[in-house]
Amino acid sequence: MGAILSISVVVYRPTEKILTDTLVSLRQAIRFALATKNLSQVSLCLVDNGEQPDYFDPNHYAGIFSAEPAALTVHCLAGHGNVGYGRGHNLALVNAKSEYHLVLNPDVILEQDALDCALEFFRTEDSVALISPQSRSPDGSTEYLCKRYPALLNLLLRGFAPDWLKKIFSDRLSRYEYKTETDDRKVFPTEIISGCFMFGKTEVFRSINGFSSRYFMYFEDFDLSLRAARYGRLLHAPTVKITHLGGKAASKGWNHIMMFLQSARMFYHCHGWRIF
Repeated sequence: MGAILSISVVVYRPTEKILTDTLVSLRQAIRFALATKNLSQVSLCLVDNGEQPDYFDPNHYAGIFSAEPAALTVHCLAGHGNVGYGRGHNLALVNAKSEYHLVLNPDVILEQDALDCALEFFRTEDSVALISPQSRSPDGSTEYLCKRYPALLNLLLRGFAPDWLKKIFSDRLSRYEYKTETDDRKVFPTEIISGCFMFGKTEVFRSINGFSSRYFMYFEDFDLSLRAARYGRLLHAPTVKITHLGGKAASKGWNHIMMFLQSARMFYHCHGWRIF
């Protein structure tokens, strides 16, 4: 008997092509996992955090899945306004009746066998709470989604330092991002998993009450990772492959920089400061 999976995708004023590409890749991954019978039932929840009801029509994107079998159901949540990334996913988790749950960004392209490999991974590895995929950037370069507990210096270097300064601290940043460990073959434990793709046991998400409502944007995945680690291991799963189209806070303007810094302060206040 295949597993039961729930998936949540939170959007805020999405780019139509990117979101469509994400959902088409998700549809293909669902089809593949259903065909192998590792998956028996899927529930997808599209959560619109937009403040204007007419800006985004979730039912239009739900139509991408209209020809799929009864094993797949799609729900749309809208009208609640911009409650933040984590709280948006929590709205979907409330009604999730599943064994596994996937938190997915609207800018992630899944390989066809990504969900199938994720489910196989949980069958072969014991005591796992969450997994992180092998990720590529659009140019094909490796993206390092796994992180160690963040020293403040690492965050400032990674987010805001010029390239010449990053080069001086390259060994430090490589260790922070598990650069030596991250490849297509190696399974390794990690302290932090990126919120762009968090695949885990639904009971773990429930046990920690999902994302903390204290974070509007940024660091909600850091916080959730540390709390989830109390219920099982966090592992890099190299067979689960994605392409991530996302960008960095420093390139998105001062509002995002300020949100990043405010969330960082909150994270350190909750979990402990580490300057160096």
